[in-house]
This record gives sequence, C-alpha cells and structure tokens, in this order.
Amino acid sequence: MSILNTYMQKEQQLKQLQEELDKLKNDDRLKAELEFKDKLEALMREFDKSAADVIKLLDPKPATAKAASTTSTSRAKRKLKIYKNPNTGEVVETRGGNQKTLKAWKDEYGAEAVEGWLVRTED
Repeated sequence: MSILNTYMQKEQQLKQLQEELDKLKNDDRLKAELEFKDKLEALMREFDKSAADVIKLLDPKPATAKAASTTSTSRAKRKLKIYKNPNTGEVVETRGGNQKTLKAWKDEYGAEAVEGWLVRTED
C-alpha cells in the first residue's frame, strides 16, 4: 500500500472517529455520567478522600483476595447463550458449543445460520 493510500485511509478514520466523538458529546447519558463524576470528585476533595478510600469504603473486601480466590479454584464460568430456531420455535440455552440440539441444528442448517439465531447472551 502506498503512503498516499495509507494517509487517505487514516484521514478517513480520523473523520469517522471525530463524528463518533461528536455524537458522544451530545449523548445525555454521557453528560449525566460526567456530571456524576464531577460531583463525586468534588465530594472526594471536600472530605480529602482518594478513589482507593471510596472503593475500600464501598467494597470492604480486599480486591486481591477476590482475584486470588477465583483464579485458584476454577476457570471463569462461560456465558449462557440462548438460541431460537426460527423454523420450529424451539429454544436452546447452553454454556458450551457441545450441546446436542445445537450440534444437530449446525449439522442441518450450517454453523453460520445457527449463530444468526442467537437471541441473547447472559453472564
């Protein structure tokens, strides 16, 4: 790829990012979160508290103990995936790809089609 093509591609990406940033600046949810952050920081300054102090106050269990206990016992639990077959209306909930009905669907309709039937994912 030539340097000119690279430059033009980067310029286009910059424009796209600028548009996304402008949309975010006008988002009411962002404005509310920024207002909350500002008020929280003002309150922390008023009482001379750090972010670590606030976290310790809200979550008295040490973060290191939590991390150590989850990593040493087992791996993270997989997310629950819920699929709905549009042909039969049948619903399958699975935490792994080795589920009997799901495998049968993938054999019959193809893996890509079945992945398109994903309704939602839960923790």
